[in-house]
Amino acid sequence: MLRTQLCPRTTKNMLKRLIPVLLLILCLSASPFAVMRASAAPAGPSRIDAVLLIDVSNSMNKSDKNNIAGEAMKMFIDMLSAQGDKVGIVAYTDKVQREKALLQIGSAGDKQDLKDFIDGLDRGPYTDIAVGVEEAVKVLENGSDPGHEPMIVMLADGNNDLNESGSRTQSQSDQELSAAVDAAKQKGYPIYTIGLNADGKLNKDILSGLSDETGGKAFTTDSADDLPQILSEIFASHLKLKVVPVQSITANGSYQDVTVNVPNSSVLEANISIMSSQPVTAKLTDPSGKEVAIPSDDVLLSKSSSYSLIKLLSPQQGDWKLQVKGVPKDKIDINLVFNYDLELKIDALPSAKYQKGDTIEIVSHLFSNGTQVTLSNLYQDMKAVLLATDTDTGAVQEIPLDNSGAEFKGSFEIKDSHSYELKVRAEESSFYRESDVLKIDAKTGAVSTAPAATSGPAGQEPLQEKETSNTLYFIIGGVLLLLAAAVVLWMLRQKATRGFVGQLVVEVLDGNTGEMTYPQYKKLSAFRGKFTLHQLLQLAPELKESEKLVFTPGKNDRLLLRSGEGISVERSGRAADTSRGLELKSGDRISVPLQTVDKTILLEYLI
Repeated sequence: MLRTQLCPRTTKNMLKRLIPVLLLILCLSASPFAVMRASAAPAGPSRIDAVLLIDVSNSMNKSDKNNIAGEAMKMFIDMLSAQGDKVGIVAYTDKVQREKALLQIGSAGDKQDLKDFIDGLDRGPYTDIAVGVEEAVKVLENGSDPGHEPMIVMLADGNNDLNESGSRTQSQSDQELSAAVDAAKQKGYPIYTIGLNADGKLNKDILSGLSDETGGKAFTTDSADDLPQILSEIFASHLKLKVVPVQSITANGSYQDVTVNVPNSSVLEANISIMSSQPVTAKLTDPSGKEVAIPSDDVLLSKSSSYSLIKLLSPQQGDWKLQVKGVPKDKIDINLVFNYDLELKIDALPSAKYQKGDTIEIVSHLFSNGTQVTLSNLYQDMKAVLLATDTDTGAVQEIPLDNSGAEFKGSFEIKDSHSYELKVRAEESSFYRESDVLKIDAKTGAVSTAPAATSGPAGQEPLQEKETSNTLYFIIGGVLLLLAAAVVLWMLRQKATRGFVGQLVVEVLDGNTGEMTYPQYKKLSAFRGKFTLHQLLQLAPELKESEKLVFTPGKNDRLLLRSGEGISVERSGRAADTSRGLELKSGDRISVPLQTVDKTILLEYLI
């Protein structure tokens, strides 16, 4: 176990920094619950600040002869909200060819302006990835809204191709790229990369490294035809949404019926993307049977040579009938992405102190624009679990929550005097949400982060309306608790931020086909304290059970592996005992057979 000591000077310096902050809180607080009231302010729908980073080197003429990359980027723009999101564009070769600062979308004209900019991009010689990434980070630094969700979406088709007659060296490019990635990581700018591998020479490691280090996702494809689908996945992933495949049809020259189900009244927008290489026409009927004009006030239409996107604004709940007509024998793919204004929050806990042997009753609610959702059918359509992580051991417990009413509820028993992180995850077919992390230190009994006081247990008065005659005592107690918690958290953070070395080589064997994926080299330096196999696999939904397998740093540059219930680990063809931590040294190989899908994940640890 990693042990950390606080020297007197360090403790004294910490307290010097903490005390002014605490005094400021006291001055601003009319009651001990003023901070809670502030944190409960209504939150609007999630907004995106996206920079589209596009490789426009001459090699793209071969990789993407029909410029599907541009069409896919335009579809991404069309999927953004009708108002409020921001988009910037950087087109690069070995220099920035053209760029557009973040533009806040306020009308269809703004989106068209962005799409026209993409249509006007020219090709150029050479490629230097560092130049593009550095400029994309600067665009976000100069225009991103602190309340928005920043992201970089990068599309490239190969390795660096520097001008041999120029002064720029590969070493200089590498150093600049490393600095740009560090800046993106510090600022919280995830980089989603798309590698277009048409010639089979794509350096996947470079692109996946950019995504791994910044918290984005990496995608690769051999065909530009896949780009619209990938851009849909990126849009959905960034906002904790899911792409819902509606139906694929083969056109016959007549209208064919497709059902689009809007599951509840919390849907802000429904994006229906119709992807086809040939022109299509569409009709739409709402759940009441009334035909709706496309476009109209609440139905927006965007079209290009490879897609049509129909956006329903605040659509009525129920089954909509979409009729699609295309050129005979043309394949038409239809996807659906809902945008929700929903947050998931854990209710205030009944007690402020928990220790070994206690049972914590967890109640969680959904909120729309700051108002608690009381529609029981929305909860009942979702599956919710409490994810309880023992931060001392790395073990993760997944506890199903009851959703029979207009809430998610369950209980967690504290079995050891350890530190725990609790969060609720709720999901259905089109989206998922996660609550903030609730930290419980069963050694001291402290709850280090309090949930928002927007909704207490049934029948309980709102906290801010209670009698405050003992305000001063509460404030003094709160200050002492914060000071103690700060010291404890500082000590825990030293352990939680311990880094990793080396890399894991990942391959996935399909039990049905016998096919093995291309080896992926996942550097571990971006992780701190612990990570799950699911995180390493970039949160692929079909491999979700791999989140039960947790890695923590071991001594002498080794890895410690622990697994939860329902997942096994094999080494040298035999089941391995991971209950106390399986130690991996450089060169060790293990396999993880999955139960929910017929696939096996093969891992090799290398330093």
